[in-house]
Amino acid sequence: QVQLVESGGGLVQPGGSLRLSCVASGGIFSGHVMGWYRQAPGKQRELVARITNGGTTNYADSVKGRFTISRDNAKNTMSLQMNSLKPEDTAVYYCHAKRIFSSDEYWGQGTQVTVSS
Repeated sequence: QVQLVESGGGLVQPGGSLRLSCVASGGIFSGHVMGWYRQAPGKQRELVARITNGGTTNYADSVKGRFTISRDNAKNTMSLQMNSLKPEDTAVYYCHAKRIFSSDEYWGQGTQVTVSS
């Protein structure tokens, strides 16, 4: 069983930056595709960015060029650097892990990101 804990959310002004972190425990970190999802009030949860064990990344069109996902398999951590934040980035951000070649998946508890002046 993999446990995921996010940190780094908060309130930031438009144009500002935040860095989210996710620490994983209880499983083999390198055996999972890791990702960040977000859910804004009244909207469905959506994929923000995803990174494979080998470092291949993909991003939602709305965050390309502004957000960067990374992972450190040795430290069991994943990060999301968010720059040029916009009010529409306001949401609860969730860390996600999906075991390779399996349907097993895990979610963190979420961290609130609010972009407002």
